[in-house]
Amino acid sequence: MRSNAAALIARQRKLAGQVDKSDAQTRDPKTVAGIDVAFPERGQITRAAAVLLSFPELETIDQATAELPTTLPYIPGLLSFRELPAVLAALAQLTQQPDLVLCDGQGLAHPRRFGIACHLGVATGLVTIGVGKSRLCGQFAEPARERGASSPLLDGDEVIGSVLRTRAGVKPVFVSVGHRISLDRAVALVLRCTPRFRLPQPIRQADRLAGGKM
Repeated sequence: MRSNAAALIARQRKLAGQVDKSDAQTRDPKTVAGIDVAFPERGQITRAAAVLLSFPELETIDQATAELPTTLPYIPGLLSFRELPAVLAALAQLTQQPDLVLCDGQGLAHPRRFGIACHLGVATGLVTIGVGKSRLCGQFAEPARERGASSPLLDGDEVIGSVLRTRAGVKPVFVSVGHRISLDRAVALVLRCTPRFRLPQPIRQADRLAGGKM
């Protein structure tokens, strides 16, 4: 197991060098997808959900799930290798390729700067953003309580993400670059995808779908 983990870490570090932190496009996307992953049957199955919405209307266009046998145990920091095959299978079932993908998880806000949003973006070339419900690494000052307030997520002197208040008085989310987008634009788009609740609407719907609640 240790040798397998070491090989994946080495691969992760190599792939991290391919992450593009610049804006692939400055025009608004026409479609945005949310992805989430669950592990039913005591982790024996990896279930990924992808929901495609119009932007900026955030109306559902399509949705898909994919279930695959789980082939990798849970290893901290290497979750994207466990999740990615099912995520790719779910995205492949959508009727069209999204212009933007919001991932329930981290992007650059990862100890080796390669969370699921980065991994998916590098593997597919899609524009991706990581939106974490909790902090994986880094330090931050609590942002102001109003919607849209943010503070930098720091690892030493490096800005690895943004701590964003998407709803007044509610716990913030952790936004980070996935691939082919800047942090400022990622924060702006996440906020526009979050009109009512704490989580962006695409991720919220994918979360429900992955858990079998829709």
